[in-house]
Amino acid sequence: MGSRPLFLLRLTKLFELEERAMGQGSIEERVQQIAERVAIDHGLELVHAEVAGPDNKPIVRIFIDKPEGVTHEDCSQMSLHVGTILDVEDFIHSSYTLEVSSPGLERGLYKRKDYERFCGHPAKMRTRQPVNGQRNFRGRIVGIEGDQVIFEDKTSGRVTVPFDSIVKANLEVDMEEEFRRAKQFEALDKGVKDSGPKQAFVNRK
Repeated sequence: MGSRPLFLLRLTKLFELEERAMGQGSIEERVQQIAERVAIDHGLELVHAEVAGPDNKPIVRIFIDKPEGVTHEDCSQMSLHVGTILDVEDFIHSSYTLEVSSPGLERGLYKRKDYERFCGHPAKMRTRQPVNGQRNFRGRIVGIEGDQVIFEDKTSGRVTVPFDSIVKANLEVDMEEEFRRAKQFEALDKGVKDSGPKQAFVNRK
């Protein structure tokens, strides 16, 4: 049978080098580029895209949003189009799981514009290095100044956190505020029931 041709060996080596060059970071960047393009085409906001899990069976997670709320159809269409492009480009050299969903109530904060958009909202975040001796923060986003996030922490008060040092951050549901809103809606609903509808119901008899 003989040895493998020299040109085939060179192609194989080249392919192996390309595989090594495209590490997890590069794969994630390409996924983000694809997801961003598809999201724009469908009138959606790409909140975040990431590749997690082991190399031999990665999980591709994509979070999308839109002002009126994400529907099941939005997720299905996003999954279909992104999945098709991933399969055609075939740069993930193993079987993978593709998950597309809305960001949820406690959506992650990944970009500068996220902090600008949710200024005043309750949030929590963790930093790579300690800031004023602290790495975990819970409180409210005050705003952005240059490359710094201004944050009102429940424990230590107002702190200035370098944007690049934030490892993880997300909005946090304010249970006290939600409880107050629920009580307000309950009172409004009770007021409506106590006013017109009873008389209208009697008249229909």
